Amino acid sequence: MLYRFPVKTTAADASPNAAASRQTSVFVGAAANAVTLAPAPDSDRGNSSLRAKLLDAKVRLHQRLIEEINLSALEKLPENLIRQHVAELVSQYVVAERLVLNAQELDEFITEILNEMTGLGSIEPLLQDPTVGDIMINGHDCVYVERAGVIERTHVRFKDDVHLLRIINKIVAAVGRRVDESQPLCDARLADGSRVNVVLRPVAIDGPVVSIRKFPGKPYDLRKLIELGALPQAMAMLLAATVKARITLIVSGGTGSGKTTLLNALSAFISARERLVTIEDAAEFQLQQPHVIRLETRSPNLDGKGEISQRELVRNALRMRPDRIILGECRGEEAFAMLQAMNTGHEGSMTTIHANTPRDAISRLEQMIGMAGTPATLGSIRAQIAAAVRVIVQLQRFPDGKRRITSVAEITGMENDTILMQEIFKFVRTGSGPNGSVQGHFQATGIRPRYLADLAANGINVPNSCFDPNGPVPQ
Repeated sequence: MLYRFPVKTTAADASPNAAASRQTSVFVGAAANAVTLAPAPDSDRGNSSLRAKLLDAKVRLHQRLIEEINLSALEKLPENLIRQHVAELVSQYVVAERLVLNAQELDEFITEILNEMTGLGSIEPLLQDPTVGDIMINGHDCVYVERAGVIERTHVRFKDDVHLLRIINKIVAAVGRRVDESQPLCDARLADGSRVNVVLRPVAIDGPVVSIRKFPGKPYDLRKLIELGALPQAMAMLLAATVKARITLIVSGGTGSGKTTLLNALSAFISARERLVTIEDAAEFQLQQPHVIRLETRSPNLDGKGEISQRELVRNALRMRPDRIILGECRGEEAFAMLQAMNTGHEGSMTTIHANTPRDAISRLEQMIGMAGTPATLGSIRAQIAAAVRVIVQLQRFPDGKRRITSVAEITGMENDTILMQEIFKFVRTGSGPNGSVQGHFQATGIRPRYLADLAANGINVPNSCFDPNGPVPQ
């Protein structure tokens, strides 16, 4: 049952003509006591005290509505009815509090209250903004976003840390996780697949920090990445053929370089007849195949028990009859289990790794296998890597915000204790343009991959022109 605030209204308030004729304000209280929220001149729009009053009113009203209505019943209603009921409650509150709002401000105020009740409050508009790629909350009064690779500060803020913590708890509770002072680090995800990382005090000295990596509702395909200048047509043809022929591949790059986006795009070339098992800390992959099993790690409970790591999930996945295992991020002792999977009939498995070059990616794999505590020499570890991994795709986010594939390298074998590699494609940076834009071009090295024979055996043909170093390989 919804609760309606008992507010006395006058005939003038109820008059439709009066409502239609109000251009400056919709609800007018006693002038001496009203909190004026009428439109300010453009020069005063950024006034922080005005925004603070709006925010304070929103938080107070939200708390009052939570106490007075049955939120679980409200959320079951259609969206238009929810807005209608909340609009009535907000209108009564505005009259009771003697706030002065024009029609546009009232509508915005209602939307903000809806966001507080059924969404994620102040950041909901940023989540709905398709131009925003990352949302970075550095405490309750400092929110940054990334647009087209450029970070900028916004006017979005929360009333205080308590307000922000309420939104954080709403996020982590939705995926069955918790975060508090005893466990101040947490990875989670939103309903749309966006990745969330939370850090609380005492680890975060200046207050709660939230990092949200948004993902588009429809994942990018290779054609879209070509349009964005992330890779050329020739490189896309080779990578598509590589995935289709079940050649094991690792995507390497720094934070925010587009590793998961590329892996999603490449997964489109996996056969729909294959059984896929994905393993992630927070589920992000948007695979389009019909037979996908998604596994997600679990944090320990209050007693420090019940944790399920990526290593355990990889081991368990081997008992689930997968054709391929796709590991969201290889960063620890699960690397050894993943290599074992790649070497035992699960060709075509893929993962991502944080590294700056293909050679660095191999070094990181060696270190992570060592973390597993497996009694093995460096030579045997390298032999396993050389046998399991065939291709490393290197990504980089440049200073102008654009993400590009900077190298496609093939592992060709071992010589003594050294893993041999050859570069097939690379990005050559030639300078900087206006506004700091990065100039350069993609180039084939002229080396043909050794696994072209494997592609041909699978009936897949990659034209020789793709590997011509003098051929047109546009950015």
